[in-house]
Amino acid sequence: MAREPRSGGDGENRGRGRGRDRDQNRNQPEREQGDELQDKLVTINRVAKVVKGGRRFSFAALVVVGDQKGRVGWGSGKAREVPEAIRKATERAKKGMIRVPMRESRTLHHDVVGVFGAGKVVLRSAPAGTGIIAGGPMRAVFETLGMGDVVAKCTGSTNPHNMVKATFAALSLATSPRSVANRRGKKVADLMGPRKDGAAEPAPEAAANV
Repeated sequence: MAREPRSGGDGENRGRGRGRDRDQNRNQPEREQGDELQDKLVTINRVAKVVKGGRRFSFAALVVVGDQKGRVGWGSGKAREVPEAIRKATERAKKGMIRVPMRESRTLHHDVVGVFGAGKVVLRSAPAGTGIIAGGPMRAVFETLGMGDVVAKCTGSTNPHNMVKATFAALSLATSPRSVANRRGKKVADLMGPRKDGAAEPAPEAAANV
């Protein structure tokens, strides 16, 4: 004997389908916002905690996140599994992002020095076509930041955590002529001085001697 279908079965399935569609639409903006950011894994380290029964291993990850348009952040996370540690580090990096002023959207306006603990880095502005001349941890920061021309040197500790934190300390000190002019209540032209073509003209005394 054939079993009769339960009443409302199709309606329940349709309702469940609409619920899944609503959940997907609700999560879609978050995915789109996350796709705009680029994350790079700098380093991952296995750490051990000694307990009564032996050792408990976990993983610590260091991640940098940026939009390649002048915003960048770093974060660290620890978990029993590698994917979870990377996820925690990425979430913390997104929360602590900073904006770095860049000249022509490719390099720094001036040279800066950053220090964190035993780590010390020197960042120098570079002409177009130089590229990113930096070590591994610092290169990851500049690539996610979107900086195309920079010369960086680590003169202190080579620990990835110290290098990344010293790099962010240096980037936080970077300013632009516009912000300095606004802070001093002047115009940008007053801070930059005369133009080069005007400086190329000979002085009156030198012209008289000739």
